[in-house]
Amino acid sequence: MGYHHLAVDDIEPTPDRPSTQRSLSDAADLENAAVNLYEVAPGEDIPLAYHYHDDQEELFYVLSGTLAVETPEQTYDVDEDEAFVVEPDSPQRAHNPESATEPARTLVVGAPAVDDVHPYDPE
Repeated sequence: MGYHHLAVDDIEPTPDRPSTQRSLSDAADLENAAVNLYEVAPGEDIPLAYHYHDDQEELFYVLSGTLAVETPEQTYDVDEDEAFVVEPDSPQRAHNPESATEPARTLVVGAPAVDDVHPYDPE
């Protein structure tokens, strides 16, 4: 058996990201899910611009603020205590608009934990 008790704010942010990312999955040595906490200031993206995954499902759970998730059909506003799920092969870009008045703190879970990301050009 194995257990991990994490103080999330003690996890060092991942360098060179457009917003603050703390990898809970790396800190806990998870193999089957990618779990990250993002603190996204107004005007910042959650890493990876407009993209889609072949096999990975993603769940965005907004802890505070409002996250905008752009899709080819529309942009969704995901408020505090709401979740947004993205199925494989579904393009999206998650961000906090420049017009926002506060950061968006968002827990993002992707499974399986695979590197199957592809850029998406909406044009």
